[in-house]
Amino acid sequence: MSAEMETSEGVDESEGKNSGVLEKENHLRMADLSELLKEGTKEAHDQAENTQFVKDFLKGNIQKEIFKLATTALYFTYSALEEEMDRNKDHPAFTPLYFPMELHRKEALTKDMKYFFGENWEEQVQCSKATQRYVERIHYIGQNEPELLVAHAYTRYMGDLSGGQVLKKVAQRALKLPSTGEGVQFYLFENVDNAQQFKQFYRARMNALDLNMKTKERIVEEANKAFEYNMQIFNELDQARSALARETAEDGIPVHDGKGDVRKCPYYAEQVKGALGGSSCPFGAAMALLRKPSFQVILAAGVALAAGLLAWYYM
Repeated sequence: MSAEMETSEGVDESEGKNSGVLEKENHLRMADLSELLKEGTKEAHDQAENTQFVKDFLKGNIQKEIFKLATTALYFTYSALEEEMDRNKDHPAFTPLYFPMELHRKEALTKDMKYFFGENWEEQVQCSKATQRYVERIHYIGQNEPELLVAHAYTRYMGDLSGGQVLKKVAQRALKLPSTGEGVQFYLFENVDNAQQFKQFYRARMNALDLNMKTKERIVEEANKAFEYNMQIFNELDQARSALARETAEDGIPVHDGKGDVRKCPYYAEQVKGALGGSSCPFGAAMALLRKPSFQVILAAGVALAAGLLAWYYM
């Protein structure tokens, strides 16, 4: 009887140790920042991937003029992000994730801007209100809470290396862009040989950051804020597109040919300004938002940040 009891206790003790090890491993895995981000943003992620705009983009329902606006918003977003990353490259909470040669997009976006708008592109574009809000947030955390930059860097760059590659192909096909990469330099990571391996390496670096659980939770919260910015822009975008379609259908507004000063378009003064609290002149469906600030900015920022949401969908 005594021998049997000893044997049984020995088995129980061994099983208990194994169970304890597995429980500890699961706890450590769930404490990984990448896992926390994945689980903590799942609801926002699901909402984003089901927006009509995202579905349309994936189907190739994207016009060139709107894609140009998307590139513009991306330029301002990444300019802010990379400025703050450069500022905080020696910060212990961010240094391990600083890969300017491999990841930075501002230079590539500058090439895309020149391709779409010409050499004087800087005189033709401006930051939208929606994008400006996100830019201001990035600058704020870069200067006050740099550890939260992790949320934006991870969301953007890992997405660009994932779903961004899908977007590149969709855009090239839908817009008949050159196969050599003109207009989609943003999506080309020439210094990343294997995207999948680099993403794994990046996540490992991120998980190894010396952060307490409270800080990790704040990073997840910041990532959700980024999704909230996106969803707000999509709501604006849907309202703007609906308003434009309704006004055009009711009043039979002719399609603008894109020539001349669009600010002189009577539709801008009498219709859109009152309906949206902003201003613009439609170029039909695609050219409606190219030049006039307030109305175009909604769509510009929406398309640009849609790239980020689509990227998360394909990660």
